[in-house]
Amino acid sequence: TDAEVSIRKKTFTEVQTERLEQAERTVLIKCPPKLNEKKLLQYLSSHGTINSHFFFENRGTHALIEFSEKDSIASLQGAVGIPSAAEHHVVPFKSRLFTFTLKNPVNQAAEETPVHLSPQSHIPVKELIQKLCHADDISSQMYILLNEYQLTEENTKLRFLACSLVRDFASAYFPDSTVKPFGSSVNTFGKLGCDVDMFLDFHDTQKHATKMKKGPFEMEYQMKRLPSERLATQKILSVIGDCLDNFGPGCVSVQKILNARCPLVKFSHQPTGFQCDLSVSNSIAIKSSELLYIYGCLDSRVRALVFSVRCWARVHGLTNSVPGTWITNFSLTMMIMFFLQKRSPPIIPTLDQLKELADEKEKHVIGGYDCSFVSDLSKIKPTKNTETLDVLLGDFFEYFGNFDFRRNSINLRKVNE
Repeated sequence: TDAEVSIRKKTFTEVQTERLEQAERTVLIKCPPKLNEKKLLQYLSSHGTINSHFFFENRGTHALIEFSEKDSIASLQGAVGIPSAAEHHVVPFKSRLFTFTLKNPVNQAAEETPVHLSPQSHIPVKELIQKLCHADDISSQMYILLNEYQLTEENTKLRFLACSLVRDFASAYFPDSTVKPFGSSVNTFGKLGCDVDMFLDFHDTQKHATKMKKGPFEMEYQMKRLPSERLATQKILSVIGDCLDNFGPGCVSVQKILNARCPLVKFSHQPTGFQCDLSVSNSIAIKSSELLYIYGCLDSRVRALVFSVRCWARVHGLTNSVPGTWITNFSLTMMIMFFLQKRSPPIIPTLDQLKELADEKEKHVIGGYDCSFVSDLSKIKPTKNTETLDVLLGDFFEYFGNFDFRRNSINLRKVNE
């Protein structure tokens, strides 16, 4: 709804920074099937104040615990035991993933309390259809679909935690680096169950390079030099991939796809239940995530229309989770943005209009492409368009049903065909 949108007026970068910082103060605990929630939280509180927590089901019950201070994690790690190496030899990497067990489960059985589990996947289609049947009109149905499929607050926290846990490995080699999610995990268009795209960011290292320009002398780090950025990316990902494979608790099915156009490491992160793709510094991808974030925050109809059209395309087999010759969700989303820019009056601004509102610090040129646009949502005037979602959905199909794809293309910068 628009009330939700007005609350969420933080810039994309502010939200990212806040969530990454939250994730640094978070641990994930595998719990026994029968659990006294109060006692667990009481024990954890002895290491520091708990900001928030939730339980979820993923091959057993897990608890995500966010402390208010990072020091609480060090305190907890100092009090936790190493698994006994009776059958297997353990790799002594102390992560922020723990297993909580009861010493006398029988004696403590009377104290069990059923914990509330936060769902991490959307409801089955049959249940969804029942909910849709009870709605008053098509617009209400589209908002129901959005609410059932969109990422929840808890699921988003888990995504940032997965990135933060990968960063724990990367920072052993590159202390200034961060691991950030991009794409559907952060652009407001992610669906429950979608993969986590993440990238290793060395941005701070580049900022560091400009520090020693003043003064009568210069001093710099000695660093390994390689003939190309691509080769450096491949070597970095190869090592991080090996670390995750050999030492990462819960990291399985690690695949290094280093000869792809964009080299990456694919892996399954069992503790959070996510399929993850890790790449290296991807400035264009993060800017396109920010652009979609802005469009998604401007008007509640934008996300509702995107979720409905994507759902329709998926059900009719037009899109596929396996890469191939079919249209992608990203392309469909671009078509919807273009369509919304062409309404009278427009529902969202063009990229050129967003660029005109940008100030000096929002100017970005990446690989020769001007990627400048405003990031402060309050500078963008709300639309005067009041069309309902059912009208927009019908007109979207009408518009692209008659679109001459052979002769025309779409342009979000100027709204030209």
